[in-house]
Amino acid sequence: MALAQRGADVVAVDLSPTLVGLAAERAAGRFDRGTITWHAGDMLDPALGHFDHVVAMDSLIHYQSWDMVNAYAALAARTRRSLLVTFAPWTPLLGTLHAVGGLFPRADRAPRIVPVKAGLLRVAATTDRRLAGWTLGRTRRVSRGFYTSQALELRRGQGTSSVREDAA
Repeated sequence: MALAQRGADVVAVDLSPTLVGLAAERAAGRFDRGTITWHAGDMLDPALGHFDHVVAMDSLIHYQSWDMVNAYAALAARTRRSLLVTFAPWTPLLGTLHAVGGLFPRADRAPRIVPVKAGLLRVAATTDRRLAGWTLGRTRRVSRGFYTSQALELRRGQGTSSVREDAA
C-alpha cells in the first residue's frame, strides 16, 4: 500500500481470496495517487503481466532454495528492473526448530517455514543461466522479536555480482 500512496500502480497477489478481500477493504480510500489491482491466485502466473519491480514479502518462506531460484527465474522473465524477495534465513535456532518439527506428524498442520542458507541462495541465483543479465543487489536481515527475515535484491544488468550486507 505504501507504494500506491507514493503514486505507483501496484498489482497485489495472495493465494487467499479472504486475505485479498481483507487487504482491499483496509486499503480503500487510503491513497489518491497510485492504484492497487487485487488478485487472488499464484504470483508466478504469467497472466498477471510484466512489471518494473517485484516485491515478494515472505511469499517464498515455504520454498527450498532451488524452488526459490525457479521462482526468481519465473518472475525475472517478466520483470524489467528489480526483484526484492524475502525468505526465512537459516539460523542455528530456526534450523533446530525446523529439525525438531520434522519429527512430528504433519497431517493437520499448516505448511512449515523452510530456513534457507543465504550464501547458498546467492550462489544459486548468480549461477543459474535463466538469471543471466541479473546481478545481486542489496541484502538485509530484519529481526524483530521472534520474527527474522532476509531480503535479497536482484537487479537487471547492473554492475557485478557482489552483494552488500546492510546492517539490520
